[in-house]
Formats: sequence, C-alpha cells, structure tokens
Amino acid sequence: MRISVNDNQLNVLEQGSGSLTLVFMHYFGGSALEWQSVLNSLSVHYRCVAVDVRGHGDSDAPNTGYSVDNMADDIADLLEVLHITDFVLVGHSMSGKVALALAARRPSGLRSLILLSPSPPVPEPIPDDERQKLLEGYGKRSSAEQTLKNIIAVSVSTTVQEQIITDNLRTSKSAWNAWLLAGSKEDISDRMNLIHVPVAIIVGTEDRALPPDVQTRLVIPFLKNATLDTIEGAGHLLPWETPDTLADFIQKKCALIWP
Repeated sequence: MRISVNDNQLNVLEQGSGSLTLVFMHYFGGSALEWQSVLNSLSVHYRCVAVDVRGHGDSDAPNTGYSVDNMADDIADLLEVLHITDFVLVGHSMSGKVALALAARRPSGLRSLILLSPSPPVPEPIPDDERQKLLEGYGKRSSAEQTLKNIIAVSVSTTVQEQIITDNLRTSKSAWNAWLLAGSKEDISDRMNLIHVPVAIIVGTEDRALPPDVQTRLVIPFLKNATLDTIEGAGHLLPWETPDTLADFIQKKCALIWP
C-alpha cells in the first residue's frame, strides 16, 4: 500500500497483528522486499510494517529531502498515520542511522532498536575510491552486479540475486547521490546520549561493507545500552542471506522488552 507522508507517497508492506509493532527499514539501494521472509515469520506474533524509504523501491523520489533527519521525519509521520503506538525500530545499514536519529527524539512508544550493520552516527568510513565507483556506477547493471558480489557472503537463489540487482537499479539518482555525498557523511553523534532504549546490533562476520569492527569503534561507544551479536559466515544482507536466523534473533530481543 502507499501512504502519504510529508507530501510524498511511501510504499509500505504490512502484515500480522499484535500490540507490539515492528517497523522495518532497509539498506541503501534496497527495498522493503528484503524483509519479506522475516515478515512471514514474525507476523505470527507481531504487527509488522516494512517501508521503502524515499527514493527507493516503489516510494516517491523527490529531487531533494534526503538528509538523515528528512528520512527520520518520514518514519515519524508514518507512525502517526498508521496509529502505531508501542513499537520497535529495525534499521539496516543506511536506515540504522535513520533509526538512531529518530530514537534520539525519544518518540512516544519506542521500546527498543534492532540494528543490522548500522551506518554509524559519525561519518561512515567509505573509502574515497569506493564512493567514487558507486557514484559513477549508478544505474549500470554491471556495477549493481559487482556490488552484489561485494556485499553478500551466503549463497542465495538466482531470484533473490535478481531482486537485489533490481532494487539497486531502481533507486533514484537523487537518493543515491544524496546518501553517498551527504547522508553517509553526517555526524549525529552528539545526540546519541538521548537514546534511552535498548539497542541490539547484529552483523555478519563476513560483512565487507560495514564490518563488525565498525560497530565496536564507531557505533557502540556512543550508546549507553547497546549489545553486539554476529552471524557467522554472513555478509551485509542478513535479511536475504539468513532470514530464519535473523527472525529468531529479532523475536528473542523483542521478548525481552515485550513478553
């Protein structure tokens, strides 16, 4: 379904029901479709909402408005429109930073954060040559295929590979450039002391995009109440690579704050 927030239409997947809502946000160049298998597992217990952030997937792609706070504004408005009260934010990579920004506002009803290889609250350590390659490779299938090889470590089906490539190629140029040139470089670390809910971080041991040491060096030191877990042998795209293991992890973390 499409939901109007901040003068834009966001594409949203929703399934399940329950007093606790899990709000899922995807990685840079991805879409809400990465969460489908996880939603199928967790919607038995919770209301699950997965969103294509602006400029990605089937959501609108305005020419401007791609700062971390702009994206956090979208999610804040979405919570209100969908009458979401008690909830957990589940952010992946780029959207992990968005989740941190929103959590620092202490929204009513936020119970915890679950972050998959989150982009840190300080500037993300993307090497200059890699950043340039990504900028120049926008919209090129060969580049999308190479990105897939770089960020995945567990074998997935041809269908899944094609969806990952498709999501990469349908990301808007405005969103693509804005994240690489600005959003990923934002520093919101001075707000992290405002986050008062538990933060559970999980990362694949073979993640080459945001390795586990990025979390120990650039994320956890800024948070009061954070834990770090790993999935052995997995890469950057945990919802595609290890959906069952990830769903179990999320359910266990939710049970701690919402028995």
